[in-house]
Amino acid sequence: MKKLVLLATLPVVALYGCCGGEKVSKEAAAFETISKEMKAQYAPDGRSKTLEVKLVETDNGYALKGVTNQPEAKEAYVKAFADKGMTVLDSIATLPAAELGEKIYGVSNQSVINFRTAGKYSAESATQVMMGTPLQILEKKGGWTRAITPEGYISWVSSGSITYMDKAEFDAYQEAKKVIVTTKYTTMYEGPSANSQMVSDVVWGNILLDKGTQGAWQKVAISDGREGYVLKADVTDFKKWLDSRNPTAENIIATAKQFIGVPYMWGGTSIKAVDCSGFCKSTYFLNGIVLARDASQQCLTGDSVDISKYVDGGEYTREALANLKKGDLIFFGTKATAEKKERITHVGIYIEDGIFIHSATKVRINSLIPGDANYYDGSKRLVRASRILGNVDEGKDIWSIPTFYK
Repeated sequence: MKKLVLLATLPVVALYGCCGGEKVSKEAAAFETISKEMKAQYAPDGRSKTLEVKLVETDNGYALKGVTNQPEAKEAYVKAFADKGMTVLDSIATLPAAELGEKIYGVSNQSVINFRTAGKYSAESATQVMMGTPLQILEKKGGWTRAITPEGYISWVSSGSITYMDKAEFDAYQEAKKVIVTTKYTTMYEGPSANSQMVSDVVWGNILLDKGTQGAWQKVAISDGREGYVLKADVTDFKKWLDSRNPTAENIIATAKQFIGVPYMWGGTSIKAVDCSGFCKSTYFLNGIVLARDASQQCLTGDSVDISKYVDGGEYTREALANLKKGDLIFFGTKATAEKKERITHVGIYIEDGIFIHSATKVRINSLIPGDANYYDGSKRLVRASRILGNVDEGKDIWSIPTFYK
């Protein structure tokens, strides 16, 4: 499970009076209230909206400084102060940053790249994307880039992990012929030989440019221009692969089981390592479907499935789970109370008969039924379930791969 990380920061400016006591200005007091309102309206989830604004005192009064990818929030901030009879200078920059020029598109150029919650290596892991993933670029700062993944997740990645493009370059890349890696792990070499120098590791789901074949080898290129060879048996034509996707419940479960034993890693979304929601996301991606990133986002997608007998009725039986179908996502956490909101902390993929598969320490199969040999001791934290299959491209934040990739 990935935690909610709000990127919007809302500091308050304090002024000090001549008597030595702290005196908060009317602008600072208003900023505290306004910022809470702005965050609630325009960036309630900082994983998908950026709103980072602070109030600073200048020689000419007060100024709002920061960044946002929500232009309407920038205007709303200034209007909110004006409505209170106060004037502030608007120095909020709208993302994508003007300094990027036309290079506001990107493609990941390593087998798996790590995104973080801030632009520094000590920041918490946020997510990962695979080689060949199209990205929207928001800003570059100190060797780090803030970018948006296809499903709309905003976080920071080391700048060298992305190839930057303008619209024409990006469109040309999208239209170019590609292959997708269909084996779990393989190697890209400089020449058509395993004795040649390694160019890069490549893993299941990586997308590369197709440069033709040579015997048993497929010539490929990465978005940053590096070229090399992979075994032809380890890749397939990307468009043919897309056309062959058949996301039935049986295929979802079959793919999920190929991850068994893969280690858990916070933020992981590849065959190398996965967290719980990254495992579900990877499984569905390999069947042609793009899911939201985190469990607390995934639980709001698709159609809700009634499991109230198990969750609320205390009936920890297979019969209480009768509404579930293969491939449904099941979510764990704490139920809402009068004092606290619901909190989702874990997710798995339902198989059948009370059995599910998930990433907890490693990818494994467990049971929700007390007394079963593989009973999951967190089962009684089951909160809700969602049906993904049948809801692709239906406006429920579940997308087919061609929505973003070509």
